[in-house]
Amino acid sequence: MKKALITVALIVCTAPIALAKTIVGDWQGTLSTPNGDLHLVLHITGGEGGSLKATLDSVDQGANGIPVNSVTLKDSKLIFTVDVVNGSYEGTVNADMTEIAGTWTQGQSLPLNFKRATTPMKTEHKPAKPSDIDGAWMGTLDTPGGQLRVVFHIVNTADGLTATMDSPDQNAKGIQVTSVTRTGSSLKLELKQIGGGFEGKISSDLATIDGTWTQGGGSLPLMLKREK
Repeated sequence: MKKALITVALIVCTAPIALAKTIVGDWQGTLSTPNGDLHLVLHITGGEGGSLKATLDSVDQGANGIPVNSVTLKDSKLIFTVDVVNGSYEGTVNADMTEIAGTWTQGQSLPLNFKRATTPMKTEHKPAKPSDIDGAWMGTLDTPGGQLRVVFHIVNTADGLTATMDSPDQNAKGIQVTSVTRTGSSLKLELKQIGGGFEGKISSDLATIDGTWTQGGGSLPLMLKREK
């Protein structure tokens, strides 16, 4: 069983390593402006035919999912534009695909370097009245390598629902959930840093969330139960 869990750990925890030789992934950088530092997160995904897509988060301004209109990578040159703010970026990606050194242009040009993110940038959220699903939710994934427990900790804040994930069998705690979306009884949790996510239905008695865990193109059923 110990060997099986080690195999599972490689599946869940090494996704960022598997992406290390591609530009796809999450990138963090700090833009030093006359009015103070702005922490930025660039999310790059693959599109059809090898094309690239991206969105940009401005963490300190609370602006997430800013659309990037075009992204190109030729040789080691990365170029993208953000029309909504009349901004653009041009940078050079290092050989290991771990850093990008470049310049952000928006009225003026400022240096902006990105580093590959292993965990999303954390923001401070103001407390709010707990939602009806606040708390810890535990489930077990039946993988080919053995069973793997996961625990999601959901907290309501003034900015909406947030969450972290623990993987007790891998001694991993506090993995940041990059987005939490609830629509009625439907709940969606995304973990971009490991290429994983969960979608499920909240039961009427608020005791279970029955759904599916997806990662790396595969999926497994996952039933979450509220921990007391």
